[in-house]
Amino acid sequence: MNTQRTALVIGANGGIGSEACVALLRHGWKLRALVRTAPMDASKDDIEWIAGDAMHADDVLRAANGVDVIVHAVNPPGYRGWDTLVLPMLDNTIAAARAAGARIVLPGTIYNYGPDAFPRLTEDAPQHPHTRKGEIRAEMERRLQAATDHGVRVLILRCGDFFGPRPGNNWLAQGLVRAGAAVKRVSYPGDYAIGHSWAYLPDVGDVLARLLDREADLGAFESFHFGGYWLDGHAMLDAIRRTAGDPRIKAGRFPWWLARVASPFNETMRELCKMRYLWREPVRLDDAKLKTFLGGNLYTPLDQALARALMGAGCMAATPATPALQRTTG
Repeated sequence: MNTQRTALVIGANGGIGSEACVALLRHGWKLRALVRTAPMDASKDDIEWIAGDAMHADDVLRAANGVDVIVHAVNPPGYRGWDTLVLPMLDNTIAAARAAGARIVLPGTIYNYGPDAFPRLTEDAPQHPHTRKGEIRAEMERRLQAATDHGVRVLILRCGDFFGPRPGNNWLAQGLVRAGAAVKRVSYPGDYAIGHSWAYLPDVGDVLARLLDREADLGAFESFHFGGYWLDGHAMLDAIRRTAGDPRIKAGRFPWWLARVASPFNETMRELCKMRYLWREPVRLDDAKLKTFLGGNLYTPLDQALARALMGAGCMAATPATPALQRTTG
């Protein structure tokens, strides 16, 4: 492994960005992070924090000077401003990657797909998005594909719903359970009998780093699906009960009616309701290509992942008795 390779992470304060930083450092990379505000303890890590805005082309170009990889992990918070922010930020990353000769890494979503591609999504499934957000995500990938004609290399790792040990904006910590309180009830957003794809963020970061370790084997435009955990609502509820050590945790429903009532006045709730279709049908990411490329040892055992996520959300007390992190074929 060449420890002199340098990666720029845009959106390093977010869930996937922060875990990408952790994993890339562990794999021997030099790290730069473009953020609006560096963390208070930035001097304690091995990351070069650069103040800047992903909407400013000059900031991105300056931060990307001399890097080998740009991880584009930036998104508008709370589903807000996608129409005006998402594509300009990506265009700035593409321009910087062309100037630096860097590969772009994009954490992909399932928003790109409509019901015609469900339930099992492979890398070559047709992208006929159901929502404006899906159209934007599909356009992002079209622009990245076009950028390869100008020498830009691209890696997309598509994942289901994220969750992880750091507090953040995700369905588990802000939907299924109530952050900061012991779990008494799971508010599930869909039919408990329908399967759903989940992705543990530390595993996503590690897989990204492992893929980049294989740069010589990657194509100019490469896409992989991250299978993670395929669970219906009953399996997720059972896992939360086991992890929390409380079989009395109730099976509840997410209050979509309340989100609809708030929609006219709250952009986040309005956009959340548009994505409800992803909870009404089974959507599973087929990770056969990824497992063939990297091997099957990809995913942390579910109960260990949930324990760390619930601790991070303040729903469980941290304990030194928590098992050491392991991975399984999942």
